[in-house]
Amino acid sequence: VQLQASGGGLVQTGGSLRLSCAASGGTLTNYAVGWFRQAPGKERKFVAGITGNKSGGITYYTDSVKGRFTISRDNAKNTVYLQMGSLKPEDTALHYCAAALSWAATMASISRMSLYNHWGQGTLVTVSS
Repeated sequence: VQLQASGGGLVQTGGSLRLSCAASGGTLTNYAVGWFRQAPGKERKFVAGITGNKSGGITYYTDSVKGRFTISRDNAKNTVYLQMGSLKPEDTALHYCAAALSWAATMASISRMSLYNHWGQGTLVTVSS
């Protein structure tokens, strides 16, 4: 499966963006999908993830985005979204989506980069103060 991430841009503090991760060459329904981000000079980190439908479609978030971000699927569009709200300057980063055909269903597994073997290109989110 190939992934195409989009939706990044420049937004002011407190604003919103919706990132999309569109898949081709396969269906995302049974894939675990994660969003990761990498700020300049820093390591890539987990942001949010959703398990495959057979694992319950459970969602997980890193603490810093809980209550502000929502990950969701649109199976008809073969796309996973990351709705980002109340954005802060510290959310500025290159955001990547990733997928794995996996039954992974825990935070520990979904948040681990090594789970994922399909990665999209990054989409840049810049939040101005």
